[in-house]
Amino acid sequence: MKNASLILDRDYAVSKVDKRVFGSFLEHLGRAVYTGIYEPGHPTADENGLRRDVIDLVRRLNVPIVRYPGGNFVSGFKWEDSVGPDRPKRLDLAWKTTEPNSFGLHEFVDWCKKAGAEPMYAINLGTRGPMEAKEVVEYSNHASGTFLSDLRVKNGAKDPFGIKLWCLGNEMDGPWQMGSKTAYEYGRVANEASKMMKWVDPSIETVACGSSGSGMPTFGEWEYRMLDECYDNVDYVSLHRYYGNPHNDTPDFLASTMDLSDFIKTVACICDSIKGKKHSKKQVNLSLDEWNVWYHSHSDDQTIYKNEPWGTALHLLEDVYNFEDALLVGLMLITILKNADRVKVACLAQLVNVIAPIMTRKGGGAWAQTTFYPLMQASTYGRGVSLQTIVQCEKSDTKHYTDVPAVDAAAVLGDDGSLTVFAVNRSLDEDTALSLDLRGFGEVKFTAHSVLTHSDMKAVNTESNPNEVIPGDVKPDLTEGKVLLPKASWNVLRFGKE
Repeated sequence: MKNASLILDRDYAVSKVDKRVFGSFLEHLGRAVYTGIYEPGHPTADENGLRRDVIDLVRRLNVPIVRYPGGNFVSGFKWEDSVGPDRPKRLDLAWKTTEPNSFGLHEFVDWCKKAGAEPMYAINLGTRGPMEAKEVVEYSNHASGTFLSDLRVKNGAKDPFGIKLWCLGNEMDGPWQMGSKTAYEYGRVANEASKMMKWVDPSIETVACGSSGSGMPTFGEWEYRMLDECYDNVDYVSLHRYYGNPHNDTPDFLASTMDLSDFIKTVACICDSIKGKKHSKKQVNLSLDEWNVWYHSHSDDQTIYKNEPWGTALHLLEDVYNFEDALLVGLMLITILKNADRVKVACLAQLVNVIAPIMTRKGGGAWAQTTFYPLMQASTYGRGVSLQTIVQCEKSDTKHYTDVPAVDAAAVLGDDGSLTVFAVNRSLDEDTALSLDLRGFGEVKFTAHSVLTHSDMKAVNTESNPNEVIPGDVKPDLTEGKVLLPKASWNVLRFGKE
């Protein structure tokens, strides 16, 4: 049995948690859209072809915002192709498939309303520019009286869509990106696009592309140079980060969030350095708008590309997530909450079928993967004020990380006065007795303890066995001020007033 302690004080706040950190992402990639959220003729499909079984699962996740339509896809996308009655099929060079455009902007906004989410729309700044960016804002958000706004009305939407958050392209420093750019080139075009978009609708916010990842040779310098060009006209910088365990080194895999924490803090520092350089009072915050585990499907994807060139709705990036992946997702959510002062938007990438917590079978069922549950619980109980967590525990070294804490935790004080602690015990072989020092909370009652654990780190959920890895409630036990965290477990501890 290991021992650890957690100190919390209600007055030591990190920040109000922006609900958008529990967002997700849908790209025109693989089966995310077609046979994912949209499948006319499916037994559960509504009159518009939207799968109601998937909507039900998304509503359980309580996802407040969904990024769309890409991703790499967006850098070759013409938004006009996705509206109106006549929609052309196009080659998608990003994912080597054929895009039918039968699901588009109007359908996505309709889906968001039914799923209880707000749209986060990405524009093409790879092969297009500021004028096209301005035009899609006008089409979407201007009431009426212009060609584009009246075209939206003609296409069936009398009321404006009111999209408030816009991505200024995607991963523009990546050589895989259509129309990739230098930091200076991108900074200039992002500045002009955001400026014109906000002239159309001053209420919107925009997200500038950060480097595609902390491992890129451009990382750091990219953020600095592009922000030097567009700082005054953007609101967030994007971060993208994926982790995997291809070498089956679970302790090293579960330590990955130490890298994520460093990544977040580094980008925040770069933002602040430009703020200082410009003597600005404005703070640019962070949008972690792609994050997840991604590695299981890499070899399968290459076979699919070889056998089905330029197909539609191919089975791409369909990672089957196991129990240890759920632990890593929980640890990433803890890291996001601990950085709530700077991370204001976060999108688990993606939502359905493509590296996703929800899977579907064409014509068949929909089920929750292991990673579904940490996001669902964090989104349900993580709304409020993030508190500073002081954790004292054993530390160890892994292949790539040193001083890795055996226990990581985040805490949120709810608007109703409730307290929730999210904690992961990284130890694979020992339970941990966690001592709780809840300073400033007075008399509180330990009301609920949910645990996600499993004897097999590689256990998965399937359509035929969707409940193999699910959280379970245990009796809230705080004997001598200690709570038991089982080995290799995600824990949600709930406290209320006596």
